[in-house]
Amino acid sequence: MTGKIKTRVTEILGVEHPIVMGTMGYQSFAEFVAAAANAGIFTCLASVPFRTTKELKEEIRKTKSLTDKPFGLNINLFPMLSPLDPVEYTDAAIEEGVPVIETSGRSPEHLVERIKSANVRLMHKCIGVRHAVTAERLGADLVEVVGYEAAGHPGRNPVGSFVLFPLVADAVKIPVIAGGGIGDARGIVAALALGAEGVCIGSVFMATQECPVHQNIKQRLIEARETDTTLTFHSKGDPMRALRNALTEHIEEMEQNGASMEDILEIIGGGKGKHAAEIGEADWTIMSIGQVVAQIHDVPTVKELVDRLMNEVTVIRERLNSTIG
Repeated sequence: MTGKIKTRVTEILGVEHPIVMGTMGYQSFAEFVAAAANAGIFTCLASVPFRTTKELKEEIRKTKSLTDKPFGLNINLFPMLSPLDPVEYTDAAIEEGVPVIETSGRSPEHLVERIKSANVRLMHKCIGVRHAVTAERLGADLVEVVGYEAAGHPGRNPVGSFVLFPLVADAVKIPVIAGGGIGDARGIVAALALGAEGVCIGSVFMATQECPVHQNIKQRLIEARETDTTLTFHSKGDPMRALRNALTEHIEEMEQNGASMEDILEIIGGGKGKHAAEIGEADWTIMSIGQVVAQIHDVPTVKELVDRLMNEVTVIRERLNSTIG
């Protein structure tokens, strides 16, 4: 039987389990988001792929047609990643009745009043204690904090999850959602023991049947070890953890030679990198992935993965109760 854990995270987000599936910029579309929602966890649509609010609203409506469970919208505040003004994304989400907006990348200060006045929950993702404290001060309802092991943008300070999670839990009163280095039930239980009330898991969900990445890439993730990730974009001040491959090595060479961000993005989205993800060229696809990639061993459905995680949480809790008690 699937284990049950009730926290402020499950109450605020209206979900069965205290798991947030990390937003994936070019994978978190309607079908994938609905699969997670229907499995009893929370996740967000990504706003980055949408060039107009009309397209975004259509995707929100499509998601609603596939699930009656709550989901959110991620608004990435990195200037280079936002094709629209974040205010436009925010207004579209509010107009379509999205109950939670997740912000990441920069301070959401200019959006807070708009979000809160619409009675929408604000969940902010950040990389350190001071950022979490600021998010709480600005009015965030929940804060996600990611350690240095995480996929995506873990920041420039190499602070690991086991150090970071309790520090943030001590520093704020709002619920903390812990991310980075969590890929199985042991990670969930550990994060809760360190003061979090929920977890953010991304990498292992990339290797699920519903995730819209090529099967060749999913197989590459199964084969990867914990040492097979690297940090790119160091020279741009915002390093990103991705799977080490020919593309990331080429980007590192470009950075050493002083390439501009525009030049790098051209390689990723065009030129040699064009259509690489679609046809499964794992060596020339930039795959944002965490060190926890080593815990990927198969390609279950989202629901199978969630049920597995929560069943194993129950086993661990029983073992700990018998050991500690």
